[in-house]
Amino acid sequence: MTGGYLYHRRLADVAPRYGGEIRFVSFSDGLVLAAARRAGEVMARARSRGADLIVVDSIVASLLAPWLATHRLGLPMVAILHQPPGGIDHSPLATRVRAALDRSTYRSARRLLTASQALADELESSGVPRHRLRVVPPGRDVAAAPEGATPDLRAKGRVAFLCVANWVARKGILSLLNAYARLPPEAGILHLVGDQYKDRSYAARIMARLSAADLSGRVVAHGPVTKERVAAFYAGADVFVLPSWKEPYGTVYGEAMAAGLPVVGWRAGNLVNLAEDGRQGALVPPGDVEGLASAMRRLAFDDAYRLRLAASARRRGESLPTWDDTAGLFFSNLSEVLNEGGAVR
Repeated sequence: MTGGYLYHRRLADVAPRYGGEIRFVSFSDGLVLAAARRAGEVMARARSRGADLIVVDSIVASLLAPWLATHRLGLPMVAILHQPPGGIDHSPLATRVRAALDRSTYRSARRLLTASQALADELESSGVPRHRLRVVPPGRDVAAAPEGATPDLRAKGRVAFLCVANWVARKGILSLLNAYARLPPEAGILHLVGDQYKDRSYAARIMARLSAADLSGRVVAHGPVTKERVAAFYAGADVFVLPSWKEPYGTVYGEAMAAGLPVVGWRAGNLVNLAEDGRQGALVPPGDVEGLASAMRRLAFDDAYRLRLAASARRRGESLPTWDDTAGLFFSNLSEVLNEGGAVR
């Protein structure tokens, strides 16, 4: 798991160190309207287990809105946002509807915790008071450094390119493959790590592209792996590439830089706040596949350039928060809300 899923799992694991416990109460999979109709049942389960405070994740904020409009919550609530109101993987119409419902839920929250400063700024510009916002970014330490020899990811190429992302359209994996195909075979090998079946129609397009002659034998798709294996991939790679169109934070960029990998991606989302073009990596205008190929080509064949960016990437990555830092911020915010007393409504 990556992103918000990993974020919450990490915090639940360390909660006892902060005198707390995180219990997960989930909406069932299925149609949105059916899930929303069960909001009362979900909240009853949450409150019946001795909860002191409710934390609602942005992925289900819209499902709570109708229930919150007609019921008293009875507990203080905090929202954690890993995406802007409306989400990032829906149709334009669904995004508008969800955005309105998300904002309705957030009005009932005493505090909004965002995964990035960029997301906090976006919320403030839409009218959310700054005093209700706190930035609690994810950690950059994916796992302990792997012991022993790191895997040989280069094969017979000059460098090992690594992409860690689930196969969904906004991650830009097709653009990455089209750019990589422009490189000569000796440039290196590309490793894809992530869930291949999050979007089956998009996955089918990727599989079709991978079967083309210009990529034959040059790309290895590993599927989902443990965080320990992700750490090993970072340790064994030379360059991290993810041309994602939308990243509210981009945890994998921070992880890659902390491992000493230059990062390559579109000049979009939160990457512009994590890395600087020509210093920790290469930020390419969104959609410029030839520019992406050019950036990868230079990193493959210009060793001095690649090593200079790698050193700068490591320094920048090590300045980013660890998961211990994240947990400290998260639980201190919950404690402050509890000390304030009372529910919002």
